[in-house]
Amino acid sequence: MLPPRNPDERLKARGADTRPAGRFEPLRSERESDGWDLDDEQHLLRTEITEERPRAIITRNASPDVPFDRSINPYRGCEHGCIYCFARPTHSYLGLSPGLDFETKIAAKPDAAKLLEREIGKPSYKVAPIALGTNTDPYQPAEARYRIMPQILRVLSDWNHPITLVTRGQLVLRDVHLWAELAAKGMAMAGVSLTSLDPALARAMEPRAPAPGTRLRMIRELAAAGVPTRVMVAPIVPVLNEPEIEAILQAAREAGATTASMIPLRLPHEVAPLFRDWLERHHPGKAAHIMRRVQSMRGGRDNDPNFGSRMKGEGIEVELIHKRFRLAKQRLGYQTGTAALDCSRFGPPAKAGDQLALF
Repeated sequence: MLPPRNPDERLKARGADTRPAGRFEPLRSERESDGWDLDDEQHLLRTEITEERPRAIITRNASPDVPFDRSINPYRGCEHGCIYCFARPTHSYLGLSPGLDFETKIAAKPDAAKLLEREIGKPSYKVAPIALGTNTDPYQPAEARYRIMPQILRVLSDWNHPITLVTRGQLVLRDVHLWAELAAKGMAMAGVSLTSLDPALARAMEPRAPAPGTRLRMIRELAAAGVPTRVMVAPIVPVLNEPEIEAILQAAREAGATTASMIPLRLPHEVAPLFRDWLERHHPGKAAHIMRRVQSMRGGRDNDPNFGSRMKGEGIEVELIHKRFRLAKQRLGYQTGTAALDCSRFGPPAKAGDQLALF
């Protein structure tokens, strides 16, 4: 049961509606009127950005479900406010709510590029592609102010370090020349999330993310710049965007995407009640039906956390979705795999006075 919305706050383009406590909090609070409350004017809930100074920036993982073992997240939280975001529970580690706090209380890491250069410059460092945007979007609105990504890309280009990206933020087009520079060396690949072609549905699910037409333009401009671009149809939500699978793949292919991937809806920890609440607010007549179909892909539960199945789902429902996706990719001429990024040229950038290599 989620707590009620704060009546003193006016929400504009937010995914969540309230602030449920994180799973680690020992106490829960609820508003209760004692009859002495004064009628105050509502205030618009605005985004707050703080700065974080971590000691390291590269995060390691050993998950068998993802194709990378290291990643960078320049921000904590994400103003895009996607209601289904599997990263929402990470705000619980900060003592904040995975609900409204996740999309309104953002932490930026302005020293990310300096930390990155220090870490990849260690003699013990072994090169492998670094993934960006795996938890929260590095091109969310705060990036317009902090400009962390150009600094990161410049370090990686100077060191000839391969990189991959997942984003739905149009600010990536600001840095397209840097992505093109890395791609020309076989060291970059970008993934653009395109959940729906319906602007109304996209705005409801992803209230502060760019519209579908803008994301198709992102694919088009990245591809035109020579950056291998993947369309990510994720998450697949039965009834809502699942009927659009073929149309999304066709539109992305025409825009220049060469590879495609999908993930069925995941609802870990606090995301499940938040998504259920969102369904009741936006699609009350379909909510129960949608959740039954979600559960049919997750072994009868809202979420399946197990390695091997959490990214793919299980059961006839999801098998049919995977088959549709596979057949549409074949028909539209998508590549079946992605080329490996070049790790062979990794090394420190040349400095003034360094002797040039003979061969």
